[in-house]
Amino acid sequence: MAETAVQAVDRALLAVLPPDALFAVGGRVRDEQRTAFDGIERVAKDLDYVVLGVRLDELVARLSRAGPTSVVGASFAVVKVALGDVVADVAVPRRERSTGAGHRDFVVEAGPEVSLEDDLGRRDFRMNMLARAIRSGELIDPYGGVADIRASRIDIMSEAAFAEDPLRMLRAAQFSARFRFQLTERSFAAMQAAAPLVGTVSAERCRDELIKLLAAETPSSGFELLRHSGVLAHILPELLEGVDVAQNEYHAYDVYQHGLATLDATPVGDLELRLAGLLHDVGKPRVKDGPHFYGHEYVGEEMATAALQRLRFANGQTETVARLVRNHMYAAGPELSDAAVRKFIRRVGPENLNRQFSLRHADIRGSGLPKRSDENGRFEARVRALMASAPPLSVRHLAISGEDVIGLAVRAGALPAGSRGGPIVGHILSALLERVMVEPELNQPATLLSLAESLLRPPVPRGTNTVKQGMSAE
Repeated sequence: MAETAVQAVDRALLAVLPPDALFAVGGRVRDEQRTAFDGIERVAKDLDYVVLGVRLDELVARLSRAGPTSVVGASFAVVKVALGDVVADVAVPRRERSTGAGHRDFVVEAGPEVSLEDDLGRRDFRMNMLARAIRSGELIDPYGGVADIRASRIDIMSEAAFAEDPLRMLRAAQFSARFRFQLTERSFAAMQAAAPLVGTVSAERCRDELIKLLAAETPSSGFELLRHSGVLAHILPELLEGVDVAQNEYHAYDVYQHGLATLDATPVGDLELRLAGLLHDVGKPRVKDGPHFYGHEYVGEEMATAALQRLRFANGQTETVARLVRNHMYAAGPELSDAAVRKFIRRVGPENLNRQFSLRHADIRGSGLPKRSDENGRFEARVRALMASAPPLSVRHLAISGEDVIGLAVRAGALPAGSRGGPIVGHILSALLERVMVEPELNQPATLLSLAESLLRPPVPRGTNTVKQGMSAE
């Protein structure tokens, strides 16, 4: 059997470290035990190791013989070592002693004097307090982590665990959703008590855990855990506005539950689409008028943008989600003209069409009621047929360029000689595109130049008599 990438890393580390000192820790060992119980193979994403009996300087020297190294914070005593295409985190054991109520208030002790059991005991949940000796394969389980995995539960060692590092509350939610594990009553009570402290965690760290939660097959369970524990109010309070907000006869759920059902119905692996599913109706409570929610897509666009910016999502991701939210109420009836369909394509963006259609399908499934017609499918087929004809959707698709318009403007005296352009050029190109979107046959160089020339002529002042003096208007 061919050696796997993980086995190759193990072998490379064993070659430069004391033979019985190397232990795998973290999610890799936890997932090995999950596989032992459910038979589902899992690929290790993060390779974390602890090395006993050596100091940090010796560890760096030994690892340097295997590949390029870098130390991640001397206080944490973690060395990153590049082994081919894989980067492993190798550390000396450490213990952490809390000195306050926050995740920054602790003292770290690291080195060979710290036991492996102490190193494991500082971790977030019992199911993660496992290690495996690389050479012998012996499993180290001092805190009952395997029993928790077997019972599909998440448990903490101490009621102070969440107060010491509030990010653990978000980790509990994403683990619960991804693994379908349940928190113990004691852990949930501790999470409720510490919920306000999540506000002390950086937006970036919260975002990263939410991304992991959104990778779950059914992330709604994690969001429900965050809601009932009180954590959601400090992360995405906008979502809570939809709780108990009733909808019309086309929805079986309130606004909040519909958002979660839509989220679950979006494909796993598309972060922007999943965020759009979660947030597509977030604006509804603020515009509710009886059974109607007029303009909620525009309010939702603003709210989604603000929430994602607050959580430090990338600008491109935020813009994509906002566009999907803004356009999710698009009309899809057969009465739409071809021009209207082309404008829809331009508004959504060709690159977002499949996502926009997927959001519509998830929205329908998330209603909790049967699909009412095949209208959306027919509309999607129509859009794809139009796309196949390569319609002009932006000024880049016009048969004339900005340089052509500049030349016309200079000759008409609207721009000075040698000009490289100005607002008037953009205005003319936009106006031409609007005409071409309605009448694609106009997209010919001569026709567009003629239209552009007419746009450059100054308008005749209202009330001006254009009839020569002495001649009848008849």
